[in-house]
Amino acid sequence: MTGTEHSFPVGRRRHVVRLALLAGGLAVMFYLVAVARVIDVEGARDVVAATGPAAPFAYVVMSAVLGAVFVPGPLLAAASGLLFGPLVGTFVTLGSAVGTAIITSFLGRRAGRESARGLLGPERAERIDAQIERRGLWAVVGQRFVPGISDALASYVFGAFGVPLWQMAVGAFIGSAPRAFVYTALGASIGDLSAPLAYTAIAVWCATAIIGAFAAHRGYRSWRGRGARAERGRVPDRDPELDD
Repeated sequence: MTGTEHSFPVGRRRHVVRLALLAGGLAVMFYLVAVARVIDVEGARDVVAATGPAAPFAYVVMSAVLGAVFVPGPLLAAASGLLFGPLVGTFVTLGSAVGTAIITSFLGRRAGRESARGLLGPERAERIDAQIERRGLWAVVGQRFVPGISDALASYVFGAFGVPLWQMAVGAFIGSAPRAFVYTALGASIGDLSAPLAYTAIAVWCATAIIGAFAAHRGYRSWRGRGARAERGRVPDRDPELDD
């Protein structure tokens, strides 16, 4: 065997191990923060409240970092509503959502993009790059509308596939706006969930969930349709013996 034949499986194994370590680290961090709740969100909120007029800016930074380590976004948004009210709190929540998207996608890109491209191969990687260039922004926006998906985890994946930071930032701003209002408004009206603001927030959440589910279903059908057309369009290689 040649040196190339030996090196290819070794290189592939290195990419698999690297991505497995990345996935394992994210899984452990998700369990500790989102499930075991090792971070005291209320304590962090009290620290921010003590900063006085700078509290909104301090909360944007702190919430962006906490979101990147899988502190649930609804908890952070609700705390923003409690601290700053529904109007200012919504913009604070949006700022932190954009910050989290930038942090997570940057880390995902640095940690996983090389290995993801190595496993995909140059041809598939180029096709994915072309898809990202055309539809990357709206993929980020659409993901934010789909209920039940961790925004931070999705951003790590987007980063590993090479979605540019500007697409992550703009997509997170557009796609996170409805839920930022919902959870911030619910946090602001936590003492009176029968208030009109709470009902409005719930209605927006339901509408967003329906739109997200419909968009996800349509996107999946479109993806399957493109895959089927690509399979039908393939022409098998001719057998050289038939040309003799």
